Amino acid sequence: MTAVRRLGVVMDPIGAISYAKDSTLAMLLAAQARGFALAYLEQRDLLLRDGVAFGRMRALTVRADPASWFTLGEPAIEPLSALGCILMRKDPPFDTEYVYSTYILERAESEGVLIVNRPRGLRDMNEKVYTAWFPQCCAPTLITRDMGEMAGFLREQRKIVCKPLDGMGGRSVFVLGEDDLNARVVFETLTDYGQRFAIAQRYIPDIVESGDARVLLIDGEPVPYALARIPSAHDHRGNLAAGARGVGRPLNERDRWLAGEIGPALAAQGMLFVGLDVIGGFVTEINVTSPTGVRELDKQFGTRIGELLMTAIERRLSGAPRRAPASAAAAAGG
Repeated sequence: MTAVRRLGVVMDPIGAISYAKDSTLAMLLAAQARGFALAYLEQRDLLLRDGVAFGRMRALTVRADPASWFTLGEPAIEPLSALGCILMRKDPPFDTEYVYSTYILERAESEGVLIVNRPRGLRDMNEKVYTAWFPQCCAPTLITRDMGEMAGFLREQRKIVCKPLDGMGGRSVFVLGEDDLNARVVFETLTDYGQRFAIAQRYIPDIVESGDARVLLIDGEPVPYALARIPSAHDHRGNLAAGARGVGRPLNERDRWLAGEIGPALAAQGMLFVGLDVIGGFVTEINVTSPTGVRELDKQFGTRIGELLMTAIERRLSGAPRRAPASAAAAAGG
C-alpha cells in the first residue's frame, strides 16, 4: 500500500487571502492535484518540545472557487516530521517571530522534511541586503546608518531611491533628487538618526515605462515570463500593493542572464521559489520569503507555475538532480 504524501503550508489566515491573486493558493491547488494531502498551519501553530518540532495541523482541502476556496478539518498536534514537505509562505514582516519560526522549521528539516524555502536561507538572505552577493547584477547601492554617507551618495548619483531594510509592499520607499529639501528628513527617518541601517540605490528611470519586473525562479530556473509592475501616474512605486498594475511580458536576454547569475547559487542553498525584482536590467531585490505573481502570469499566459514548483519539489523529495534548463519553458506552457 502506497503511503499518503503529505504537504504542509505555513501561511497567513487562508480566509483573508485574495482568491484571484494569492500565489500560495495556486501552489496548494497544484499540490492537491498531484495527490498531496494538505495540512494547514499558521505561525502560531508551530511549537518545539525537547528539540522536536510539532505543529497544530488541520487537514486542508482547496478548490478553484472564488466563493468557497477552502475547507479546514479539526486541529491536531503532530510532529512536523509527519510531513514530507512544508511550504513556508508566511508574509513579511520579517521580525523576530519569523526568525523563531525558522528555527522550529529547521528542526523539522533535520528530521528529513523538505522546507520550501530552506529556513537557514530565509534567515541569511535579507531581500535587499543579499543583492550585495551579486554586485554585477545591480545598480550602485549603499547600505549604511550614516546620514552623511547617504547625502554623499545622493550627490554622486543625483537621484536615488531610499528604503528601510525590513520594508515590504512599497512601504517607506522614497525617491530623492539632489536638490530635494526633504533629503535630510528622509535620512533621519529611515536611519532613526543613525541608529538603523537603510539602503539607497541609484534611481533607474526605466521604472516609469517598463515597471519593476518580477522574474520568478523555480529551483534556479526562470519562468519564461516576467510580471512588470507599472507604477500609477501618481506614484513612483512598482508594487501591486501600492497601486501598480501588473503587465506580463516574455523574459528578455538580460533577464535570463540575471537568472543565470543568481538562480543556480540560490537553488544550491535550498531556495526553490525566488522572485527577482528587476528594473532597467538591474536586480533591486531578491525575494525569498513569499514571492508573488503566480496567479497574474498564469492568467495572462496560461502558464502552470504551481505545477512547475510541485515538479521541482517532487524531484527534490526523490533525490533526483535538478532538471536541464531547456525544459523550463515547455513545462510552463510557454
